[in-house]
Amino acid sequence: MEGQLATYLTKLLPIQEDWVMEMEKEAKKENVPIMDPVSMDFIMLLIKLTKPKRILEIGTAIGYSALRMVEAYPKVSIVTIERDNARYEKAVQHIKQQNKTGNITVVHGDALEKIEAMAAKKESFDLIFIDAAKGQYKRFFELASPMLENGGLILSDNVLFKGYVVHPEEAHSRHKKMVERIQNYNDWLTKHPDYTTSIVPIGDGVAISLKNW
Repeated sequence: MEGQLATYLTKLLPIQEDWVMEMEKEAKKENVPIMDPVSMDFIMLLIKLTKPKRILEIGTAIGYSALRMVEAYPKVSIVTIERDNARYEKAVQHIKQQNKTGNITVVHGDALEKIEAMAAKKESFDLIFIDAAKGQYKRFFELASPMLENGGLILSDNVLFKGYVVHPEEAHSRHKKMVERIQNYNDWLTKHPDYTTSIVPIGDGVAISLKNW
């Protein structure tokens, strides 16, 4: 049923521009994890609603989500961090091809180090999107949170991890520790005193955390 619902919802999405479909094909061919179209459409709606001036994205991959976020709100400025060199180069290439270098700054390096450096400079963001190493989600959140404006959002992708958070015993042995970390993250996040969080079972699960005023 879940797969059928995803197919149904995907068919309801508006026809995408050629560059979007090409990037989705490239990601599938090269086995690069990018946000699924239905979840991406949902994130784009949130951005259209909130109109953030600055976004911090943790986990660029090939630049797909950053470019889609600019598509949603062309006035936005995005700083996105990617550790993998090949993906970083691909992201820079795609962003140049779409003439969005004025909107998107791609930072190459370890996200934990880069976020700490940004926080030390007292940078500020209206929205933070976490979509990198799942085992580090809590640390990413803790480091980036002070830079988020009151009333801003932190979005965390993949927080349901293929449903294994419900049935951890079904996860492959190499994933069990990851499932446990995500379960702990979700529990910590939903009880955070400074945030109001809702986890939406769309795609692989998106947590929306509103920073309280």
